[in-house]
Amino acid sequence: MYGPGGFFVREEPGAHFRTSVHASRLFARAVARLTDRVDAALGRPAELALLDVGAGRGELHAGVLDEVDGALARRLRPCAVERAPRPPALDARVEWRDALPPPGSVTGLVFANEWLDNVPLDVAEVDADGVARYVRVDRTGRERLGGPVGGADARWLERWWPLGPEPGLRAEIGRTRDEAWAAAAGTLARGLAVAVDYAHTRADRPPFGTLTGYLDGREVRAVPDGGRDLTAHVALDACAAAVGAGGGGDGAGGAHAGRGGTAYTQRAALHALGVHGGRPPLSWATTDAAAYVRALGTAGEAAELTDPGGLGGFTWLVCPVGMADPFA
Repeated sequence: MYGPGGFFVREEPGAHFRTSVHASRLFARAVARLTDRVDAALGRPAELALLDVGAGRGELHAGVLDEVDGALARRLRPCAVERAPRPPALDARVEWRDALPPPGSVTGLVFANEWLDNVPLDVAEVDADGVARYVRVDRTGRERLGGPVGGADARWLERWWPLGPEPGLRAEIGRTRDEAWAAAAGTLARGLAVAVDYAHTRADRPPFGTLTGYLDGREVRAVPDGGRDLTAHVALDACAAAVGAGGGGDGAGGAHAGRGGTAYTQRAALHALGVHGGRPPLSWATTDAAAYVRALGTAGEAAELTDPGGLGGFTWLVCPVGMADPFA
């Protein structure tokens, strides 16, 4: 997906699947509000970074830059991390780079929307003897079982996704995601790192995994040919432990707390940032019909972003560095 001519280098993600950024500008507005909260918590520094990891074609930065103004707009330093070439029409204020900045070099907000689910990982499957083995796959998608899972991968499975002896059970070994998120959050000297993704926890791992593909807006078979998106849900509790020192339990308000960060549903996070899907008063239809129609459209977009059965069910992993959790 990321090599020369690979899917994410060649294709615009928005042409193949719909993320919150593509669904509504309300998402960028919420990220702009979060950026302002981080700015305030850090004491309004001379420069504030907004680092978008897995930036696609820069849609989030474009939306945020339209929302901020005044002193924050002058001090904001937007930076996109993306393997694809820089879009020619992107705002010149956005720095475009193909790798993370150095550790401890960022003061501000690190935001990764649907990035970790595309970080490659290995898949394990239990064989007829109850042994977890790596799943090997060729470029046509044909699978076979390889050697037993061992070393650091086996330790990760034992801690985060223990498999029973039943043949056919699968796990997606998220160690690569843990390392990727630790590196992204590790760019912060002070600020907030947020990962937004499909997620599960140790208590509710899917018994057969989640690996799948997307192409032209449809779910398709996962074939590693560089011609489609490959995605798997993220063990964000393990990612949080990689940033902090592990663990976590259920917190108040539906959050899942750990020393490396706190997880919130997107619905809860966006509500806290002022995005609600309530219908405007019907009386507006008779006093100002145009305003009513606009407000109705906005409410529909907000409802899509916060629907617990859809985008609102995404998880936000919030990891503060040198500041308080702005959602707590």
